Amino acid sequence: MLMRDLLGPVFADEQFVGLFSTRGKPAYSPGRLALVSVLQFAEGLPDRQAAHAVRARVDWKYALGLELEDCGFDHSVLSEFRDRLVAGGREQLLLDLVLRAVGEAGLLKAGGRARTDATRVLTWARERSRTEFAAETLRAALNAVAVAAPDWLAALAPPEWFDRYSRPLEDDDNGRSKRWSARIDDIDQVGRDGVELLLAVATPGDWDWLRHLPAVELLRQVWVQQFTITDGVVRGRGRRDGQPAGAIRHCNPYDPEARTNGQRGVEWDGYKVHLTETCEPDAPHLITAVETTPASGSDTVMVDVVHDRLARRGLLPRLHLVDAGYATAQQIVTARRNHGVELLGPVQANTNWQNTAGEGFGIDAFTIDWDNKTAHCPGGKTSRQWRVDTASERNPRVLARFSPADCNPCTLRAKCTTTKPRMGRQVSLRGDRDLHEVLQTARRDQGTPDWLRRYGHRAGIEGTVSQGVRSFGLRRSRYRGLAKTHLQHVLTAAGMNLVRLNAWHAGTPHASTRTSHFAALRPASQS
Repeated sequence: MLMRDLLGPVFADEQFVGLFSTRGKPAYSPGRLALVSVLQFAEGLPDRQAAHAVRARVDWKYALGLELEDCGFDHSVLSEFRDRLVAGGREQLLLDLVLRAVGEAGLLKAGGRARTDATRVLTWARERSRTEFAAETLRAALNAVAVAAPDWLAALAPPEWFDRYSRPLEDDDNGRSKRWSARIDDIDQVGRDGVELLLAVATPGDWDWLRHLPAVELLRQVWVQQFTITDGVVRGRGRRDGQPAGAIRHCNPYDPEARTNGQRGVEWDGYKVHLTETCEPDAPHLITAVETTPASGSDTVMVDVVHDRLARRGLLPRLHLVDAGYATAQQIVTARRNHGVELLGPVQANTNWQNTAGEGFGIDAFTIDWDNKTAHCPGGKTSRQWRVDTASERNPRVLARFSPADCNPCTLRAKCTTTKPRMGRQVSLRGDRDLHEVLQTARRDQGTPDWLRRYGHRAGIEGTVSQGVRSFGLRRSRYRGLAKTHLQHVLTAAGMNLVRLNAWHAGTPHASTRTSHFAALRPASQS
């Protein structure tokens, strides 16, 4: 009710016209369905309970602008509305409209501070072992073929297939019983059965169109990734046999877009969500951007995506706080050039032996003259060769080499280089001057008190992730596929914003960092 008074009608039917046909039975108000969807995720309600709240709760009727006697709608309408949003590619529209309403209320402005972090999202389907995954992929393909060509499959399938693949493996005590062991000996047996089906559908004839079924095509891709055929023998493919990395490897037959990733000893199948929020001390902390990627997606490439999204919404920050996964020299320069945003985060430390040992002369000890294409060492010598190495198109390097005649008699040689006497010191630099200077400046500054003070404001994003996981079910996908999972995250972000606006208006302070009972006993002199 407070949000209705504060923001007014956030959604209007005209904003969703493109998602509905101009002919046929009139649809239920899409503007109200959008608000119901956001309120549903704000309170963590399933479709049936959300539809019931529309019929029975006075506060929901007030927020929706309904009469008290309004009978609402059937809960299935919410699912159909989400499908329309995904089919029309309008998932971001709901968060855009909420942020626009908040901005018009004077509670959200551009040019301040923002922070971004990511967390893992588990796929809706159950995680499976490698043998279970292969068997379930084959079982899904058999079911698809059984619907498309039942007589053909009945004539092809040997009797033992019905024992192995008629039901899910977990039906037999989660795949650990003797009965399951009798059904399937090992993964190689599943591989042989799958190859037999794939060869049958690939044989030219009246039934070769079966290979184009999505489940059969997925089976083919999984078998290429998981099995190898050597001298006519089908065997499971291991990492040494060319098994692809998790970035492209399927991990679940019922969610083909999910991928596998591991971080800090935790491995999961599914996706990753990136949350960006404002963090001004005198305004509510609101989520302004949410992006969903497969679990194997790189954090680095998301900086440009987030900045482009915020630029379209007119919500670019002045200072963007990120962790080491996002901060690179390239991203710092790109953010400054394209959007005028200062990207602040710890960059990768120099890993040469001088810095690792804590003594000697690393790259930062050399003075680089980019105009004259020379480098000057701590001993006062000047490089004799300046060469651009373009072996890597994405990361070109500049190699500045010193003459052996200068390096060999130098008294600082032991702390400078370990190369053979016939070779002088070689310094490897970034191919772009701005990248090199930004990287060196960031490495020099990121340990200073002023840098640590400014970067300390990023810590609050951990609380946002925790709130999303604990109170809004952010960690588990409700739906199948990347697009609908992203829609879930957009609705979750919009719902969290409404909850935070309500807390802000009520004067509820931000929760403080939790301190354990034992840590609270620390004497003040040791704090």
